[in-house]
Amino acid sequence: MSNPRYPSMAWPWVGLLLCLALLGQEYLLLALGSNAPLIAYRVTLMAVGITSLALILLPPRRIGYVLGFFVCLGVLAWAYYLQYGMGLEPCPLCIVQRVAFAAMGLIFLVAVFHNPGRVGATVYALAQLVVGGFGAAVALRKVWLQSLPKGEVPACGMSHDYMLDTLPLSETVRKVFEGSGECAEKAWVFLHLSVAGWALVFFIAMIAASFALSRRD
Repeated sequence: MSNPRYPSMAWPWVGLLLCLALLGQEYLLLALGSNAPLIAYRVTLMAVGITSLALILLPPRRIGYVLGFFVCLGVLAWAYYLQYGMGLEPCPLCIVQRVAFAAMGLIFLVAVFHNPGRVGATVYALAQLVVGGFGAAVALRKVWLQSLPKGEVPACGMSHDYMLDTLPLSETVRKVFEGSGECAEKAWVFLHLSVAGWALVFFIAMIAASFALSRRD
């Protein structure tokens, strides 16, 4: 019988981590209001589930990179289907998330042709951490905007095309990351999570899978 792929964890540690997670949710409730902890719980639940499934089914490294590329491609295809097939116009934060997914897909594709060893795979995983962490932060910002009560949602702003045409780049970037009213809309929801919530789940899962692949042959 082969050795287990991942180290086991003693049950007392599982209990401690569960306790800390529940305490974190309570503090989130106090800090951010009634909606944010429920959304955070749902995002965490799906992120743990998708990441665990990815790690259970983790293939050899090169095949994993191919699958990672197609996952990014699939996420982008779905985003464009929502835009052009269902008529859901993306907000500036959505565009930034698409760029992050495209960059992660490109890193996976380069890794496929490079076929790195363990050290090189770790470098690729760190690159995915930087890019995916940036995308996750943007998605988290949008999830937070969507959790705000209606009275606290910022007003709708200019489109990203108009900002690029009329504002300096630094001002455009600032306004994009501030978010606006259209970024708080939930035009599409699946299993109680918006597009931004699912984007956050996939960013987390792909980062975790990238580091797991660095340990594979």
